[in-house]
Amino acid sequence: MSHEPYSPDVESLRLRLAGLMPAVRADLERLVRIRSVSADAFDQSTLEDSAAAVAELLRGAGIDDVEILRAEGGRPAVVGRRPGPEGAPTVMLYAHHDVQPPGDEEAWETPAFEPTERNGRLYGRGAADDKAGIMAHVAALRVLGDELGVGLVVFSEGEEEIGSPTFTAFLNEYRERLEADVIVVADSANWKVGVPGLTTTLRGLVDGTITVRTLKHAVHSGLYGGPVPDAMMATVRLLDSFWTADGTLAVAGLVSGESEPLDYPEADFRSDSGVLDGVELIGTGTLTSRIWTRPAMTIIGIDAPTVAQASNTLNPAVTVKFSVRIAPGQEPAAAMAAIRAHAEANAPFGAQVEVSEGEQGHSFRADLEGPVYDAARWALEKAWGTAPVGIGIGGSIPFIADLKELYPKSTVLLTGVEDPDSRAHGANESLHLAEFERACLAEALLLAALAEK
Repeated sequence: MSHEPYSPDVESLRLRLAGLMPAVRADLERLVRIRSVSADAFDQSTLEDSAAAVAELLRGAGIDDVEILRAEGGRPAVVGRRPGPEGAPTVMLYAHHDVQPPGDEEAWETPAFEPTERNGRLYGRGAADDKAGIMAHVAALRVLGDELGVGLVVFSEGEEEIGSPTFTAFLNEYRERLEADVIVVADSANWKVGVPGLTTTLRGLVDGTITVRTLKHAVHSGLYGGPVPDAMMATVRLLDSFWTADGTLAVAGLVSGESEPLDYPEADFRSDSGVLDGVELIGTGTLTSRIWTRPAMTIIGIDAPTVAQASNTLNPAVTVKFSVRIAPGQEPAAAMAAIRAHAEANAPFGAQVEVSEGEQGHSFRADLEGPVYDAARWALEKAWGTAPVGIGIGGSIPFIADLKELYPKSTVLLTGVEDPDSRAHGANESLHLAEFERACLAEALLLAALAEK
């Protein structure tokens, strides 16, 4: 006869959560309606509103010690603290309350900041990334109530979507308030609907701009076109050099690895990513390696005359913004140096090339051994009814490296509420509501299990 490794009454907690979910969803919708975009071009007062709303939610969940804090020049963060029984571990629950810009409003089927349910999914900016993470924490606390047997720190950051520029300063200033034995980061994803995931790796990130100059000023394309290389043509030639014919990134010095074997049928990947019929995938090797453990470069912006404003001239200069996801184990500084060296070595026709550095973020590789991960696997399996899958994530959460450096003895656990169709950062971002309820239950079970260790 088998015995459960932990004693929480799973079905009792499941029923308790079911009764709380209408209120949890209503509170999530209220958060989504707050336009808390942290990018500089947007109204920053909305971040004050969202921080205040999160603080109110934490107080309502039984946390009396709640503060809204910030490092100098930073966005507002919410920190709530609740001591646990003597000898109990302290758990930090992390999520962020800022969101990405909505992008093209016309691409949304319903308004970005008006939460709307369609076919069992809740649509809206931040509905998944990461206001659902905040509400998963709140839901778990509401379910456990006075039965919570661990010490608690809840940390809701307000600048994750702009790269957490003051995160290190914030940690240094408020180190004692945030110290914990276990850090649960609710900002990741699951393998697919119906199958939970435990995040094993994250790629790192470097970004910046490349400016290509060929002329002192714009000139008439009829008078000078032919012998003079315009900056747009030179830029296109330079960018083409970054990839081989099959689309593999061709930059010397970038680390490339292999993921653990995990079946990901191409048809599922094409459906998840929205690749158009007839468009070929790029690169070689397994799909999971290509999205988890190998570098990928994207040109995410370009400064050049728009079609509407174009004149019949040779452009003197063009600037592009690049974003490179780097493989686990790659040092960001080395990756940036490789990008710079490649751009300078492949400048076409003697064009002047200038590379400016932007954000740099470290990758992450989890150690999945030990009691915390044992408890997590148990909680996820009980909540979903199936064992979790160890997955990599192609995205980046650079501040985890800061957390590990400051709290080297802490165990970092990445959980999440997203699935392959959540479309975080894109138009029509959404949250699968049934998966969200399972994520809330899994977190309550995790906290209950950690109280026993």
